[in-house]
Amino acid sequence: MERNIRPAKSKATRRCVLMAGAAATMSTAIALAPGAAQAEVETTTVAYQYGITYLPLLIMRNQEMIEKHAAEMGMDALEVDWNTYSSGAAMNDALISGNLHFAATGTPPLITIWDRTRENLDVRGVAAFSALPQYLVTRNPDVETIEDFTSEDRIALPAVGVSLQATELQMAAAQVWGPENYDRLDDITVSMSHPDGMVALLSGSSEITAHFTNPPFQYQALAEDNIRMVLSSFDVMGGPVTNGIIAATDVFREENPTVYAAFLAALDESMDFIAENPEQSAEIYLEESGSTLELDFVLEMLGREDTVFSSTPTRTMVFADFMADIGRIDNRPEDWRALYFPEIHDRDGS
Repeated sequence: MERNIRPAKSKATRRCVLMAGAAATMSTAIALAPGAAQAEVETTTVAYQYGITYLPLLIMRNQEMIEKHAAEMGMDALEVDWNTYSSGAAMNDALISGNLHFAATGTPPLITIWDRTRENLDVRGVAAFSALPQYLVTRNPDVETIEDFTSEDRIALPAVGVSLQATELQMAAAQVWGPENYDRLDDITVSMSHPDGMVALLSGSSEITAHFTNPPFQYQALAEDNIRMVLSSFDVMGGPVTNGIIAATDVFREENPTVYAAFLAALDESMDFIAENPEQSAEIYLEESGSTLELDFVLEMLGREDTVFSSTPTRTMVFADFMADIGRIDNRPEDWRALYFPEIHDRDGS
């Protein structure tokens, strides 16, 4: 069931499963509440963040895939309101308030909001969508490992103490200085969006001396002679790890089964699209993101062995166990499936 941009895989089995699941969902909805599709939201709100990590969402937006699948399921006039956020923590707040239906975020923010909402809104993952590396890069010539950072350094990342990158930095600190010192570097971290963090790092005049970020920003930074990589998330996590997931509330899922099924079908299709149309996908990224990168630069990113777009969650429990161990969450999930809705429980995740 995994979707990877290399190579393209057969869609027949996936499509049959998806169509069967969608049909079952719709049949149940009709049986329980005739006309339920008409009672669902007329506009669904979707949010993502910055970078090539969110390419599946940009494809869905550009190709109007959610609207198409909704129409095929009987909702002809569904509209999609797309939003951009700077961090997963901000998306969590929007989900809880009901201002957001689908949030493209990271695994730690998902685990946090799952823990907070188990008894009410019940926020869980819809599916994963990417497993790309994140790099901690620096312009400080004296820094080769995280042990070399001092109180004079400042590390930009999306949200201090809670974001994907912040959690990976804490895990790296625990590996170096012991679990009791997991937050040793928190005091020198600064919350900044990926674009702002890159600009601050490269300016040379900002307090920011390092940036824990994602593609394309890490590759743009490393193209500069004075920037070096300190660590990769794959080193910290022991290999590829899901860094992009979709979160939603069970309340929304139950009240809007057709919209939910249409979204999941569109996400599935977007990964097939990337696998089969890498150049067009790169062009869509540039168009939808407003990036000034060269097309060849984006194509090179998409062609990397460590660029993976997959709906199957990986190494979820590495995050969950760490977060439970340090007391960030009160409830330790039994396995990765506890964090995701049943529609993807048949996948070989971790």
